Amino acid sequence: MRRVSTATSIAVLFSSVVLIGGAANPAAADSSRILPAKSVGDIVADGVHKHVFISDPAGGKVLVADYSGAVVATIASLPGVTGLDLSADSGTLYAAVPGADAIVTIDTAALKESARYATGDGTDPKYPALAGGKLWFGYGSAGDGQIGSLDLTGAEPVVSLDQETSGTSWYAAPTLASAPGAPNVLAAGIEGQSPTELATYDVGSGTATRTAYSRLDGSNLHDLAVSPDGTRVVVASGAPYNHQSYRTSDLTPGVAYASDAYPNAIDIAPNGTVAAGIDGWYSPDVYVYKPGGSTTKPVRTYDFPNTGDSSGSDTLDPAGLAWAPDTSRLFAVTVNSRGARSLRVLTDALRSVTTVKVTAPAKATRGKKLTVTGRATSNGAFAAGAKATVTRTDIESPKGKALPSVALKPDGTFSFSDTPPAGGTVTYKVSYAGDTLHSPGSGSGKVAVSRAAASLTLNHNKALYAYGADVSFTAHLGTTYKNRTVELWVDPYGPDKPKKLAKTGKVNSKGNLSTTVDMTRDTTVTAVFKGDGRYASKTVTSVAYAKVKVSTTVSKQYRTAKIGSTSYAYFHKKTNPAFTTTMSYYKNRSFKLSLELYYQGKWYDAGWQYFKLGTNGKTIVTLSGTHETGYRMRARASYVDGSSGDIVNSTTHGAWKYFIFTK
Repeated sequence: MRRVSTATSIAVLFSSVVLIGGAANPAAADSSRILPAKSVGDIVADGVHKHVFISDPAGGKVLVADYSGAVVATIASLPGVTGLDLSADSGTLYAAVPGADAIVTIDTAALKESARYATGDGTDPKYPALAGGKLWFGYGSAGDGQIGSLDLTGAEPVVSLDQETSGTSWYAAPTLASAPGAPNVLAAGIEGQSPTELATYDVGSGTATRTAYSRLDGSNLHDLAVSPDGTRVVVASGAPYNHQSYRTSDLTPGVAYASDAYPNAIDIAPNGTVAAGIDGWYSPDVYVYKPGGSTTKPVRTYDFPNTGDSSGSDTLDPAGLAWAPDTSRLFAVTVNSRGARSLRVLTDALRSVTTVKVTAPAKATRGKKLTVTGRATSNGAFAAGAKATVTRTDIESPKGKALPSVALKPDGTFSFSDTPPAGGTVTYKVSYAGDTLHSPGSGSGKVAVSRAAASLTLNHNKALYAYGADVSFTAHLGTTYKNRTVELWVDPYGPDKPKKLAKTGKVNSKGNLSTTVDMTRDTTVTAVFKGDGRYASKTVTSVAYAKVKVSTTVSKQYRTAKIGSTSYAYFHKKTNPAFTTTMSYYKNRSFKLSLELYYQGKWYDAGWQYFKLGTNGKTIVTLSGTHETGYRMRARASYVDGSSGDIVNSTTHGAWKYFIFTK
């Protein structure tokens, strides 16, 4: 019930599109799996069993992953396990376990510890390397590093310590490296030392005979590797910012592999391919070089993504690189800013990344010849006769239509012509399948090809209808090429009723398609023609308006009679009239109740007020106070678009209700 006083009621209130596709350079890792590791000491790959072994010194374990990177086994109870090496037949993994003062062997088929060989109390062995028929290892604490060996060829295992007999001691346990192709060469260096110390040994006699020693122009050694033929040793030191190689015979500098700041990992495949890694937040992490060491330009680089919270990318763990023996994969262990480690499996590392740039005209005329140019870019020239495939995609060939292949010149440039049969956006994709030296790559260019304008109309725009009227909206489509389908979308005003597809289909023989709308709200109807090969798409809209349903009744009168032709409700002056308004409900809707007074032949505004509409669509307003007699009055309820609390309907006025007060 709402009340308004008579005193209040009587108051008067008044171009050219160019896209580059294919693998980017630096390339992203091909796959990645989370490692349950607290740290990483070393990583080696077993090509026979297709396994990767990763030592976790902090966790005291060796993790075993398959070639996809998934962890399949864990060998525990290996406190501080650091360096790893694999026997030539891949049957045994050797692990240096300083926390147990032992060398532990692991059966690579059973993935279990098979033996444990004590190296002596306090030796802390860390870095094993097979050479000269023995397993050599670095051992010792800070200020007292040495080299030892484990001989398993006899009936009993023999551990020999103090094998460094040159008179020059190591500051700490040296990291050792060897290569199966050069069984008598052993290289050694101290991790983290500045300047870097490096030495090589001939172990063919069963003892370690030093052949060369040098303090290098570098610092903070992290990793070293011997070339397959044993002629070179390559180091990864924090500085200088490249991976430097040295001749094992005399440690004179050789080729320097151009990488970037903070080298921290190196591995050389059996065929001589070099993988060099750095600790780089904002630059490529891994650089791959062709065998032979004659060039310092990488054939491929990899940049790891950012999986942590830092601004830079994930970084490579020191000594975190290992080749699969057949070079089919390069394995890398990375760590993010939260300390989470991942094993990344990098494939296709031996082929240069190919990118393809396609340049097409920004605009073209349908049915007229256009020319597309571009270039495939990679390290090294393309072979004579190399070709790339060409695919044209347009509105009539959404899955693509193959065009004649295009020849690549030695520098990778290409050019071809085509006459587009359909208009709209036409995409030319050029793809190179790759070869032994180049990875696959592709790129695309887009052309806006002209089309004729389509004729599309929609009726009933700006029309006003009674509440609930059923109105047929008709779209008319003019001449087109192939497509005769039109969509009709209906969007009633108000956030509670979303735009919906009311009808879709082919127009009739007259070009018409219709849908009927129940006009309970103002409504936007949209007709859409998506175009075809010769006519452009087009969209038109029609906004139609709907009134509300509103009525008002009067009660508490003592009689009803006509004055002239108009019916009046008669009230005693002490009776308060009740006006019941019924209106189409909408959340938070109000209605305007207006009063007018008849005086000297004209109706005058006597005030108005908004009242909340009940949730049942009804509200009763009582006119209270002192009522003057003998004046003709009238009242009506109105919905006012925007002022009644919403905008979903058009302004609608109810019928006037006439009344008069008597004694």
